[in-house]
Amino acid sequence: MAQARHAGANHYLGLYESREAADSAVAEFREEHPSTRLRKLDSVRRNHVRCYDEDTLRAQRAQIVDVMESGVKSLIRITTEGGRVLRCSVDHAILTPDGWRKAGELSTGDAVMAAGTAPRPTQRLVPPSLRRGIGVWTSMQRNRIIAETDTCHLCARSFPRESLALDHVVPVVADLTKALDERNLAPACADCHASKSAEEQALAQRGGKIAVAVPDRIVAVTEDGEEMTYDLSVAGPWHNFLADGIVVHNSYNEESGRYRELQPVFYLPGEERKLVQQGRPGKYEFVHGTPEQRSATIKAMEGSYEQSYAAYQEMLAAGVAREVARATLPVGLYSSMYATCNARSLMHFLGLRTQHELARVPSFPQREIEMVGEKMEAAWAELMPLTHAAYNANGRVAP
Repeated sequence: MAQARHAGANHYLGLYESREAADSAVAEFREEHPSTRLRKLDSVRRNHVRCYDEDTLRAQRAQIVDVMESGVKSLIRITTEGGRVLRCSVDHAILTPDGWRKAGELSTGDAVMAAGTAPRPTQRLVPPSLRRGIGVWTSMQRNRIIAETDTCHLCARSFPRESLALDHVVPVVADLTKALDERNLAPACADCHASKSAEEQALAQRGGKIAVAVPDRIVAVTEDGEEMTYDLSVAGPWHNFLADGIVVHNSYNEESGRYRELQPVFYLPGEERKLVQQGRPGKYEFVHGTPEQRSATIKAMEGSYEQSYAAYQEMLAAGVAREVARATLPVGLYSSMYATCNARSLMHFLGLRTQHELARVPSFPQREIEMVGEKMEAAWAELMPLTHAAYNANGRVAP
């Protein structure tokens, strides 16, 4: 049997002998009845959504990086005591008082985090001498953090570096502990920065309410058919957003060549990448190789990338489906993803995918995955220095 959902109603399309025939009927129906949501996707990109600091639960604003089709999935409808109604796929992650949980795991009586307010704490202006010191430190970071041409994180327009300032995303008057945190700095144009600074100083002198995430209990969870689903890719540091009043997140989302056109961003080994393997299997080492070998490698990879991507574009232009055309692309094509894990899972990953003199169990990963592991470990060591030190002291073995 084939059915499709359109304009809030399920449409019965008939019985078919195979899954392929049913899928073809659904695709034909969607082509004849295009979703208004599809036509609006381009207008959503580069806009902003409300997101939440997962440590303080305070509301922030984040830019939408991209909107991606995630395929046809089974949906559920979640209704809360506060009157909020969220339709989402069963595997979509939702923030709860106990952390992230998949929507399909929730049931009546569980609580989800939703948009709410809390009394604004009484704040005093930051002393002028301290503000000047913070300003000097921030100015010192400017040339290093802001590119020659960069984007204002508030209005999403591009400006040359000289027209941009470094803005504290979480205002200094709201959280002084983040005043010297580089992760809290983002480029802002002069107009946006001046407007935001004036508003922050005004808020520092008055009470009122602040937007925060608060618990809202579920009163009903029902199945709601299936249809094409979409994911937002939101700029960090908090990869969540407010959907129909409820805080949602994609705990794992990898860019898919089945649902979107892939961009020509390819991997070329840097000078530090050793190219030549020497020794017998099981006991070998890598060496840098000669300049001629490196030149031949780069030339061959660039030529292969250009040829394969040109073939990919030709197939798309001829009407070939993205999921078929992507087969021409090489493994050197970059992909992007968002993933979450706990510290113990990360330790297991690092134990397998990094080499380290303190490791009790040696590992011999491919250099490219080791580079990813090194970046992840650097971020983790900064966030959890004591746990990271204990991990190294224990021979880099997870507990």
